[in-house]
Amino acid sequence: MSLRRRLATAVAGVAALAVALSGCLYAQIPPMAPGGGASLAPQTDGVSAELLPYYGQTLDWQECGTGLDCTTVTVPRDYSDPSVGDLDLAVVRHRASSGQPIGSLLTNPGGPGAAGVSLMKQALSILVDDKLTQAYDVIGFDPRGVGESTAVTCYDPPQLDAYLYDIPPGARGSEERQAALDKRAADFAKACEDRSDGILPYITTDNSARDMDVLRAVLGDPKLNYLGFSYGTFLGATYAGLFPERVGRMVLDGGIDPSVSGSDTSLRQAVGFEQSLRAFMADCLRTSECPFAGSVDDAMSDLSALLARVDARPITASDGRQLGGDTLMTAITAALYSEESWAYLRSALTDVSNGRADVAFQLADFYTGRLGDRYDGNTMEAFVAYNCMDYPDEGTDADVAALQAKLDAAAPVVAPYWAGGGDPCASWPAPPTGVRQPITAPGSPPIVVIGTTGDPATPYDGAQSLASQLAQGILVTNVGEGHLGYNKGNACVTDAVDSYLVDGTVPENGLRCG
Repeated sequence: MSLRRRLATAVAGVAALAVALSGCLYAQIPPMAPGGGASLAPQTDGVSAELLPYYGQTLDWQECGTGLDCTTVTVPRDYSDPSVGDLDLAVVRHRASSGQPIGSLLTNPGGPGAAGVSLMKQALSILVDDKLTQAYDVIGFDPRGVGESTAVTCYDPPQLDAYLYDIPPGARGSEERQAALDKRAADFAKACEDRSDGILPYITTDNSARDMDVLRAVLGDPKLNYLGFSYGTFLGATYAGLFPERVGRMVLDGGIDPSVSGSDTSLRQAVGFEQSLRAFMADCLRTSECPFAGSVDDAMSDLSALLARVDARPITASDGRQLGGDTLMTAITAALYSEESWAYLRSALTDVSNGRADVAFQLADFYTGRLGDRYDGNTMEAFVAYNCMDYPDEGTDADVAALQAKLDAAAPVVAPYWAGGGDPCASWPAPPTGVRQPITAPGSPPIVVIGTTGDPATPYDGAQSLASQLAQGILVTNVGEGHLGYNKGNACVTDAVDSYLVDGTVPENGLRCG
């Protein structure tokens, strides 16, 4: 059995404390020329002759919404051998409202597998505030394998429902159940191979970072300005490691440590959600709507019992689906991304305690992107594809057992529902090519890394580690609960990011906003 455990990262809101920016020390870097340095040719130094046509392509922009233009950019499947064939990237642009853009600002909302094009079309303000839309041509794109780009395709909606939600036979931990989960995972991997037109070996973060360099060039920017969230921090850091001399102004919110193994990442994330669950319980117990009573420890114990009860006797929702322990944990996980969702979690747990499953399914469906009888894009499929290629296989069944023991000790409520499922990566049609190692990006300008102290999905120590690895890493700490820090209500964090991206004002390393 493979030990690779996928990161569960996504963009969600967070109600952080709003505080004024005061008493902060700043360094200055030279301002950028208006128009992204349009008088300078985009860097193509070191680009091979085989890749130059990709860097030199002309874009055909078409209106695709109010204030939005869309285009398609062609990139090679394999940068080491462009003769293998091409992929298409869907790109959307919101022109700078000032009419005089600093340049382009590429954005990535996370995942892996989150679609940047649809997010920008639906809710640009989730990504950037008015200061950035005034100063930059804001660019969203669907990374290779995702959304409207050449996409990973595995299952139709009913099949994906079964893969994500069906309760396997047998008791938790039994050989019967594990065999069913392993078969489910292998069937999923086979479907991805059959339906994805041979692209799976090339769906990697390294290739996606190289795609961003093509985007930088065809957009006419000599340097890459970038705002990445969650998994997008790994993508941005990977770019900086590959092309440090081509980095412009880069902000990485919800930093992921690129040197940590898949198993350690899984453990840290499980602990993050356990800690966030305890914070939720402390808040819940102060309200009259909480379905639990006593101390936080009492409430956590009662939740464990509730999960076990639902696992043994699933609850039927109004649409006929069965809510078991795994889906209930997915619902809990979804709500812990943001304090603003805690009220929904209280409601869901109250209903489950009374034998009702609909609110829990609403939360789980939000997490998986399920809308009615369909899915909003292919996030769940691309998520697996990236992580199967990015994370090296680590070990044996004994290693899995050792990881589970650590999970049980460090995150006792979350652990039974965390890492016990089948792993499609064990049957993936291509071996992983990613490595886990520090990224230093020597020669880059300052790179701002934001970490939130109560972030469950990208725990704070990941941001600390990433900022310390980068030769020019600048750590900004958002003191609060939930996932991510920029544009979530903390004026100190948001002002620091805006000042850097717009004016080139580098935040004090170690700035704490809380």
